[in-house]
Amino acid sequence: MAQLIPIPGDITRLQVDAIVNAANSSLLGGGGVDGAIHRAAGPELVAACRKLDGCATGDAKATPGFNLPAKWVFHTVGPVWYGGNDHEDDLLAGCYRRCLELAAEYHARSIAFPAISTGVYCFPPERAARIAIDTVKAHVENSGVEVVNFVCFSEETLAVYQQLLAESKAHRGM
Repeated sequence: MAQLIPIPGDITRLQVDAIVNAANSSLLGGGGVDGAIHRAAGPELVAACRKLDGCATGDAKATPGFNLPAKWVFHTVGPVWYGGNDHEDDLLAGCYRRCLELAAEYHARSIAFPAISTGVYCFPPERAARIAIDTVKAHVENSGVEVVNFVCFSEETLAVYQQLLAESKAHRGM
């Protein structure tokens, strides 16, 4: 079983095989994590993203990491939260599932996920974390990924991931 590790910090500085970019559908850069990744990777990233012709919500596409420590960037488009009745949970789960499929395709053994859709897309953080953890656990075995980092920008998000992963371990131990 892969290690699932919540960590604080800057996803652009991690020495992992792949980082996940919480992108918008154009893949051409934006604010938050997306903007930070584009700035850190350099102008080659936007040039590579232009060739991808955008990305649908719940899907993901890969580019090289360019100036990042990570070899790959998996760009995924999370759902905007509209109250939970617009398939947001399924679309968010699709982001994590599709990134793990890309990890298998690109032979990534370590991957770092941000808290997809919890920023300006307003997905409730605890609900998003639960979906992230459950989806990764359900699909990581087939991916070849050995280490999954959940990179948390805020202390509040980190606490949510720590609690959910601790509960999950305690439940497994029963």
